Amino acid sequence: MRAVKIDARDLHYTPLNQKIRTAVANGAKEIVIDNVLGQRFIGDGLRGEGVTITVNGVPGGDLAMFMSGPTIVVNGNADHAPGNTMDKGKVIIHGSAGDAVAHSMRGGRVYVRDNIGYRGGIHMKQYMEKRPILVVGGSARAFLGEYMAGGLLIVLGLNGVAPISERGVGSGIHGGEIIVRGKADEKYLGVGAKQQPLTAEQKEMIRPILEDFAQAFGMDAKVLLAADYSRIIPSSARPFANKYTWE
Repeated sequence: MRAVKIDARDLHYTPLNQKIRTAVANGAKEIVIDNVLGQRFIGDGLRGEGVTITVNGVPGGDLAMFMSGPTIVVNGNADHAPGNTMDKGKVIIHGSAGDAVAHSMRGGRVYVRDNIGYRGGIHMKQYMEKRPILVVGGSARAFLGEYMAGGLLIVLGLNGVAPISERGVGSGIHGGEIIVRGKADEKYLGVGAKQQPLTAEQKEMIRPILEDFAQAFGMDAKVLLAADYSRIIPSSARPFANKYTWE
């Protein structure tokens, strides 16, 4: 089946998403959406292995929310919360994204070539074989990985930017891990987070992820694999235990 093309110019997000759902229901495996300008909820709740949606433009909030299976490629920036509570699949953003990227994500992968806003990876979680992954090529703003309960978050700090330069990283983290190229200044760590060097064995475990990220954006994976990394993890399973009164 040939690629289905949808022109989103001046199209409200509701009929746009209806067109996408209809195309998937009719067996389309490749959907190209042109002239996207802020339409929300693209790909939300979609199911279907082998479906690729190419978004040309800037999608609005909650891209791929609750999605389970498809791949979405964004040729541009994205608004807030792409990958919100995503279950399975992949989102590849050729640009930057707003706040709360991968909010409550529970499976699949989100790759952002450049930078993300505040509270990236907040409430990420995992269960058994379901392990969500967020990789950021540039930098992340404050409260990265806040209240993380599981999953993997990698920030690479490419193109001369510091991966982390704001406070609250891993604040309230009680599961999962945040991996940073280089080392984060300790003053940026949030309550309940601690930092340690990434071991050679741990680095080898993220090798396939770094290679996949590099391939998605036409980068040289050798540069990523040659770098040193740090790992930010929970210092306790109950980071706020002393905030409560127990009887």
